[in-house]
Amino acid sequence: MKLEEQLKKYFGYNSFKGLQKEIITRLVEERKHALVIMPTGGGKSLCYQLPALIFDGGTIVISPLIALMQDQVDTLKKKNIPADFINSTVSSEQRRERLIKFIKGEIKILYVTPERFKIKEFTDSIKNANVSLLAIDEAHCISEWGHDFRPDYSRMKEIREILKNPLTIALTATATPDVQDDIISKLGIDKKEIKIFHEGIKRPNLRLEAVEVFDEKETLNKIIKVLENYQKPGIIYFTLIKTLEKYSQLLKDRGFNHGIYHGKLSPKTRKEVQREFLNDKQKLILATNAFGMGIDKPDIRFVIHAEVPSSIESYYQEIGRAGRDGKDSLCLLIYNQNDLYTQMEFIKWANPDADYYSRLYNLLLNNIDEINSYGIEYIREHLSYKDKNDFRVETALGILERYGVIEGSPEEKNLKVISKLPPQLEDDEYLKAKFINDNKKLLSVVNYFRTKKCRRIFISEYFGFYDESNCGNCDICEPS
Repeated sequence: MKLEEQLKKYFGYNSFKGLQKEIITRLVEERKHALVIMPTGGGKSLCYQLPALIFDGGTIVISPLIALMQDQVDTLKKKNIPADFINSTVSSEQRRERLIKFIKGEIKILYVTPERFKIKEFTDSIKNANVSLLAIDEAHCISEWGHDFRPDYSRMKEIREILKNPLTIALTATATPDVQDDIISKLGIDKKEIKIFHEGIKRPNLRLEAVEVFDEKETLNKIIKVLENYQKPGIIYFTLIKTLEKYSQLLKDRGFNHGIYHGKLSPKTRKEVQREFLNDKQKLILATNAFGMGIDKPDIRFVIHAEVPSSIESYYQEIGRAGRDGKDSLCLLIYNQNDLYTQMEFIKWANPDADYYSRLYNLLLNNIDEINSYGIEYIREHLSYKDKNDFRVETALGILERYGVIEGSPEEKNLKVISKLPPQLEDDEYLKAKFINDNKKLLSVVNYFRTKKCRRIFISEYFGFYDESNCGNCDICEPS
C-alpha cells in the first residue's frame, strides 16, 4: 500500500504537508534515523505516528509533558489507533496492564516520560518488547544549551541501549545549530547516520511586528488596538503573574471579556480555562508561558507578547500557536526596555552558583524534618535571610527535582533527598557558562526587536537556516 493510501486510511488526509513524506520515507523505506526541526503546527506528530502503524513492532514516544501526551493519545484513540500512555497520573495496576499490552503488540504507540526509564520494573519489562521505532518529542529538552533542558532527556543514549538501539526520530520546533549537534551527540548516533530535516520558518501567514512602548498606558493602548482590529481567538502572553493580573483588571474595566491562565491557579482551574478556549467558549486568554503546550487550536488570530520573552526559542514556539489554519494572523512583540531588567533578574535567580547548591543540599540532608514542618520559608530564612525577592530557592529545588536529587515537596510535607548532587551543580565553570548562555539568549530578543532586516530572516538565521528571502509580511518588509 502506498504511503498516501495509508495516510488516507489511518488519518483521513489526502496528501502530506511540507517534508512529511520525505521524512516518513526515510524511516519506513530506508530505515534510517532522522532529526526533524519543524515549526509548531507543522505536523511533526504524523512523522512518527504513520510509520508506527506501518512497522510490525511498537513505537515508544518520549514526551516531557503529561498533559500533552494525554491529548495526543485521546486524539489517536478517536481515530481507532491503539495508543496509550504510562505516567504518574495512572495507577500502578493500569501501568502494568498497559505495559503488558504494549509488549504483546496490542498497543502500537506508547507515550512515556523519560523519567520512567529510571524505574527498574519498567526497564526490565520494556526490554521484552519489540520496539521498531523510538520517537523523541520536544527533543530540544535533550540539550543543556536549549531553552528547556531536562536532565532525564540527556540519558537518551542509555534509553536507546535499553530498547536495543531502535530506529530513532527526534523532533522539535526549536534548535539552534549548537543544540542540533548536542541532540545528535546525546542520542549516541554518529552524525553521518542521521539526517537533519528542517523547514525553516515557513509560516507566511504570520504577520511579525514589534513595537516599542515606554509605559503601562502605551502597552494597554497597543493591546486594545489589536483587540479592536483583529478577530479573536487570541492569546496575550505576560512574564509576571502580577502584571498579567493588573492588565486583566484594566481590560475587564474596559469591557473586554477574557480568561486567565498561570501556574498559581489550581490544576482543575487551568484545565477548565484551556477547555473553554479550545471549545470557543472563551475567545481571549491572558497567560504566562505555562499556557500553550498541547493547544492545537487552528484559528488563533493573534499572539501578543505584552512583556519581552526570555529567548527567541520560547518566542518562536509561542507565536507558532497562531494561524495554524493558514489564515492571516498577527504576532506582536511589545518591547519595553524595563522588561529587560525583569528578565535579567529571572536569569540571575535561575542560575544559582555551586556554593548555593551545596548549602541547599546540606540543609536538606540535615534539616529535612524542619523543612517539611515549616515549609519553603524555612529554607529561605537559612539561605536568603527571608529575602522574598530571592527566588533562587524555588529555582534550585526545581533543578534538584529535575536531576532526581529530591522528590516530593515542602507544601505536601513529603520532601526527601534520594540522590547525591550531580557534578554539574558543583561545577562553577559549567554554571557560569550556562548563566552567560541565558544572557546571550535574552540579547538575541533585543537584537530581534532592533533588527533592520526582515524579521522572518532574523529568526531563520538564528536557528541556522540561511538563504531565506524576505517574507513581505513583517513590519520591516511592509510597514503597516
